[in-house]
Amino acid sequence: MPETVNVKQWIEHYRQEQVAAIAAIPTDQVAQLIDRLRVAYLEDRQIFVFGNGGSAANASHFITDLGKGSSDKLNGAAQGSDSRRHRRFRCMSLNDNVSWMTALGNDYAYDEIFARQLINYARPGDLVLVLSVSGSSPNLVKAVQWAKQNGVYSIALVGGKRGKLADLADEIIVIASEHYGRAEDAQMAICHLLCYAFIENPSLVED
Repeated sequence: MPETVNVKQWIEHYRQEQVAAIAAIPTDQVAQLIDRLRVAYLEDRQIFVFGNGGSAANASHFITDLGKGSSDKLNGAAQGSDSRRHRRFRCMSLNDNVSWMTALGNDYAYDEIFARQLINYARPGDLVLVLSVSGSSPNLVKAVQWAKQNGVYSIALVGGKRGKLADLADEIIVIASEHYGRAEDAQMAICHLLCYAFIENPSLVED
């Protein structure tokens, strides 16, 4: 007979490990990323975010919060049509145009799907934020290589394995877990910190 799993004990262990991963998020490095986004906002830079699998979903979620929630708070959504005159975060997830991604993957290679979008959009001084648990996904590595060669600042959130991105990106945050679920949850916690820094502290962008 297989050993019976004590589900409550498993849940408690999982919860404890998740709390530990969240608690290990480095405050100083997140504060540095918040400032990086603040400068990008003030200089009207473009911010590109992308990842694979669960990290792709996190990238889309992050852009929703930054593009709408943070931008609305900074620019007075209650002003209605007048708010269009105010600056907003110029940001996009490169995961969200499925037809374009499949065309790039089909006509070139899957490891080109992000780099070739950056060729269309990115300019020197813009930012890329890559989300990865393994830190070595070929399509992310190739995109960050392109960014570095073209004056685009690169930031990577990676799991405990660190991977190639940890040595390649201009700035990294390493999440203290190699477990995909826990690393992705901590990844999203960092993304929420980046967004809610502006939602709850709009004075951050005052000149």
